[in-house]
Amino acid sequence: MNLSRTSRTLLRAALVIGLAVVYVPLAVVLLNSFNSDRTFSWPPAGFTLRWWGAAWDSAGLRDALWTSVQAGLGATAIALVLGTMAAFAVQRYRFFGRETVSLVIVLPIALPGIVTGIALSNTFHTVLGLPLGLLTVIVGHATFCVVTVYNNVLARLRRMGLNLEEASADLGADTFTTFRLVTFPMMRSALLAGGLLAFALSFDEIIVTTFTAGAGVRTLPIWIFENLFRPNQAPVVNVVAAALILLSVIPIYLAQRLSGGDPQTH
Repeated sequence: MNLSRTSRTLLRAALVIGLAVVYVPLAVVLLNSFNSDRTFSWPPAGFTLRWWGAAWDSAGLRDALWTSVQAGLGATAIALVLGTMAAFAVQRYRFFGRETVSLVIVLPIALPGIVTGIALSNTFHTVLGLPLGLLTVIVGHATFCVVTVYNNVLARLRRMGLNLEEASADLGADTFTTFRLVTFPMMRSALLAGGLLAFALSFDEIIVTTFTAGAGVRTLPIWIFENLFRPNQAPVVNVVAAALILLSVIPIYLAQRLSGGDPQTH
């Protein structure tokens, strides 16, 4: 499509404005994590690493970080198993309600987090009688983390086709041997990409966590929210936010590269 010079200029300007709205506040957070002034005067009067040292020495912060890592790993493990199985069922088999199943799997990530949180909290309390804790947080996160694995695996299965698996079966390999030597190597990058996105999604979650975490269970996003308006903790909160910005780039970048790669067929 050929665009006029004016149209191209307007599109570039819109792109710059959109990126600025997203990334300028993030840049401010990064700079404030080194701001020597506790009140975050702007522009910064000076720069220091003092707040990074204070964040490293915070026992509450380390505990919250470890809780988030546990929740993320647990939710990712569940999502990998359930999302992969669901993707195989939907892609490889034809059955009544197949499209409905796909919709049901994707729906949790489209629902408002507060709705999912209330529903899960009522289910754990009223129906199952489970005490809220780390386990309920993991299950709650897994409900929407499944979607990222499902979408990645389903897309890869559609691109793979069945030719190589059928050739493996024709050569005498059983189902499990074909999966181990043919199917799994071709979908490995999709699983890794889905797992990275699922972990990142779980690590950032706060709304569902608020409704499913029991007393004493504090993930990193909840710790940040609780300390955000405490003057003595504000510099540390900025450091944590800056660190999360930097660390979030890694799994998202890797997931993008892996999901965009061609499946290996050798």
